[in-house]
Amino acid sequence: MRHKLASYVLMFALAACHSAAQQSSALPPLGATTAANAPAHDTRFAIDPRTCAQRVNDSVAKLEECIQRIPLWQRLSHFQQIANQNPDDQGHGNRDTGTPGYAASVAYVAAVMRRSGYKVAIQQYVYDKATVTGTPEFGTPSQRYAFEREWFVARGSGSGTLTAPLEAPRGASGGCVPSDFGGFTRGHIALVERGRCDVDIQVANAQSAGAGAVIAYSSPERGAYEARLVDPAAIPVIGVASHAVGAGLLGQYRSGRTPIVRIDVRVHHKSDVDYNVIADSPFGDPRKVVVIEGHLDSIYGAGMLDNASGSTTILEIAVNLAKTPTRNRLRYIWFGGEEIGLLGSRYYTTHLTPAQLHQIVFDVDSDVTATPNFDILIADPRFASKVKRFPRNVVPQSQIGNAYFADFFNMGGVVSRAARFGNDGTDSLSFSLAGIPDSGILTQQDCCKHTWETKLWGGFRGNYEGDIPSFDGGCVDRPHRWCDNLSNNDAFVMELASKAVAYVTFKLANRPFP
Repeated sequence: MRHKLASYVLMFALAACHSAAQQSSALPPLGATTAANAPAHDTRFAIDPRTCAQRVNDSVAKLEECIQRIPLWQRLSHFQQIANQNPDDQGHGNRDTGTPGYAASVAYVAAVMRRSGYKVAIQQYVYDKATVTGTPEFGTPSQRYAFEREWFVARGSGSGTLTAPLEAPRGASGGCVPSDFGGFTRGHIALVERGRCDVDIQVANAQSAGAGAVIAYSSPERGAYEARLVDPAAIPVIGVASHAVGAGLLGQYRSGRTPIVRIDVRVHHKSDVDYNVIADSPFGDPRKVVVIEGHLDSIYGAGMLDNASGSTTILEIAVNLAKTPTRNRLRYIWFGGEEIGLLGSRYYTTHLTPAQLHQIVFDVDSDVTATPNFDILIADPRFASKVKRFPRNVVPQSQIGNAYFADFFNMGGVVSRAARFGNDGTDSLSFSLAGIPDSGILTQQDCCKHTWETKLWGGFRGNYEGDIPSFDGGCVDRPHRWCDNLSNNDAFVMELASKAVAYVTFKLANRPFP
């Protein structure tokens, strides 16, 4: 196994820069589904996928050789077909929460898992859906900023209309700790720069200090984009404004010419129904459950990189472990509502009994696994901005999964880095808050890749995906772009990331947990 893996990862390392440089030009046409159209496969380790699905893959080596580009790409292509067959009212392929495309995605995953022999349950729950209505306003008496060009309303923003002085936190960490807002004037509008910690933390601290609204603005290399609040706010949140807008307002404030800002954001709430797909293996100790999960929903379109890629990764692993007995029970979950507030995973973890929670010994999250201009990032609760809210066992016990990911990449000489993403913005956060140790993988998205990252993984500064090289923010989670399609994924990166998740899954599935 070590020899094969090292050879594979070496091949990956040699191809990585070429992959990004070509901007995924080797990918098949949009919507292609046949093996003939899929990217060329390295046949040295190839085995017929039909054989893989029917045999007992009772070693890491057997499982790894069954995680192949062609079947992965075929499954990913099927999600693109689902999106194309379920367009929104503007004709764009769509798999967002609450749409027919999401319902079709649920049906597809459930059918594959049932055919493979898993016990499948569709978990239904009611959630509150918030939608911005009308045309929001943000500006000063002398300037009105352009909505969805210079600024966005954060997902999870509250409603409100106010005209008030702007005020920046006085502390050194830019609003990341409550003391930054010492002396803040109640009713003023808080101005914070993004990047120092999770935006939820900055907004929560501002609310606690009595802010009437929050303006979050981007770092210099990144433009305006739509932020997501995991914890919905009670006040309006402009998030994220461009750096030019934020820096201009900050400059006025620091010069003593405190800006008077008007904000008008109206949010409409209604109830809707969402679904999680939960599939249990018939093998393994049901008192020791390892969860392998990712979110199935998209936002603003097909959502092929975010997160049909991660959904495909765990689906392919599940199919190839369907006949394999394991020490621990494997549970695969595809969550809904991640893009609008981790709705599915929060519902799932908060509706387990204490005994059911205790049975889950580990969680592995698969969120974005095919980025063309990639990084290799491993979720580590140590670096989460919400780490103080986690039960004490989470951080030390999570290092088990992180170590397995590191082992996989180290064996082939590929760099991986621990990151906080999994516990600030994807479904593993729900498990951390519930006291369940967790890890996960992300190959990055949006913008902006830095010089130090190009030295580790090759590629270009700027977008991780979308138009490469560029600093326009990419395709993922971007309203009105509709470009997170099949062409926004790299088959080679997807294969490697999927092999990594398979390796970690197999190790955890057979680890003796106390």
